[in-house]
Amino acid sequence: MTRDRWLVAALVLVASTLASSALVVAFLVRIPPRYFLGQTDGLGARFTSPIGRAAYLLAKNLLGLVLLAAGVVMALPGVPGQGLLTLLVGIFLLDVPGKRRFERALLRRGHLLTTINRIRARFEQAPLVVDEPEA
Repeated sequence: MTRDRWLVAALVLVASTLASSALVVAFLVRIPPRYFLGQTDGLGARFTSPIGRAAYLLAKNLLGLVLLAAGVVMALPGVPGQGLLTLLVGIFLLDVPGKRRFERALLRRGHLLTTINRIRARFEQAPLVVDEPEA
C-alpha cells in the first residue's frame, strides 16, 4: 500500500471515530431524563400524519440497524470507536419487543449508567433515571 493510501485510510478512520463519538454523545445528551421509565411521548408522537409517522419510524429503525452494525464492528479488538455506546444507541433506536426491559437491565449493570450520566453532566443535562426513586 502506498503512503497516500495509508494517509487516506488513517484520515477515514479518525473521521469515522470522531463522527460516531459525536453522534453517540449528541444522542445521549438529548435523551429525556425519565426516558427509561416510559414517561415520555417521544419524537414520533409529534407526527400527526400516518405517512410522516411511518417515514419517521422507518428512518429511526434503519439508523438503529446501522448503528447496531457499526457498534458490533467497533467492539471488535483493534477497531477504534465507541463500540458499546454505539451498540446501545442502536438498540435505543430500534422498535423491538422487550427493548425497554433489556435497556434498563443493561444500564443497571457495571459502569455504563455512570459513564452516560458523566457525559450528560458535562453538557449540563440531568442524569438518566432507570428506576423510580424510593419514597
